[in-house]
Amino acid sequence: MMYQTSATPPAARTRPRMSRRTAGLIQSGFLILIALVSLVPVLAIVFGTFQDGNDVIRNGISFSTDWSTLSFDNYVMLFTDSGLYFQWFWNSLVLTVVQLVGTLLVSSFVAYGFAMYEFRGKSLGFILVIILMTIPFEMLMLPLYVQVNDMRATDQYWIVVLPFLAQAVTIFFFRQYFLGIPKEILEAGRMDGVSEFGIFFRLVAPIAKPAFAAMAILNSMIIWNNFLWPLLVLRSPDKFILPIGLNTLLTPYGNNYELLIIGSFFSLIPLLILFLAFQRFFVQGMTAGAVKG
Repeated sequence: MMYQTSATPPAARTRPRMSRRTAGLIQSGFLILIALVSLVPVLAIVFGTFQDGNDVIRNGISFSTDWSTLSFDNYVMLFTDSGLYFQWFWNSLVLTVVQLVGTLLVSSFVAYGFAMYEFRGKSLGFILVIILMTIPFEMLMLPLYVQVNDMRATDQYWIVVLPFLAQAVTIFFFRQYFLGIPKEILEAGRMDGVSEFGIFFRLVAPIAKPAFAAMAILNSMIIWNNFLWPLLVLRSPDKFILPIGLNTLLTPYGNNYELLIIGSFFSLIPLLILFLAFQRFFVQGMTAGAVKG
């Protein structure tokens, strides 16, 4: 009688396997380590807000310092003698909210058309969107500025917002997400007498909440930190946004390092609040938009 022997070598049969719990602990520990390393610059900025600005610029931000020299003087100066800082902060906040809402609406409308409708030139139009994604803004900046200057539209907030309402990357992301939504939902809405805008806002938009949350976070970061285009078109100091205003604190005649450091720290707060509000949708929206279509 012939017996069938196992093909597994003895060494492989006796080799201990790592338990799932152990693997999870190792993975969690590695991710926590990466998170702590990523938080070091933020903690350094927080620490720097309690130090003298000139010492920070001269010696750099370091945790090894004389703790007796730390004070709340920078915070007192921010709320009592910061000049136009809070005006710049308010300008950035309003401009970011308006541009973000406009960008999400316009870009999602365009992407919805590419994903859900059939029309002549659809493929060519989407190819142009992809090509536009590869063109850096620096190549478009000069002709756009010449056009704005000829229109005498400088120093106006609407000219900061208008050229960037249709973002190619946002359109591409939304289009990929909308392709995963069954078109039967649209047909059902039409049969019930819902308008095309009603279908979008009442049926499609609720399904696409993760996509809107992900794009809200990414676009708000871009808009809040936008520097080059507002620098070209805004002229009045009271109309400056936060990145431009903070840059004006460094001049050949004197530097306000204290306000620069603590002002930069406070500029992180709106983005942090936004991310905490939408972080539960962020990963879901990014992964879904990446794999659909």
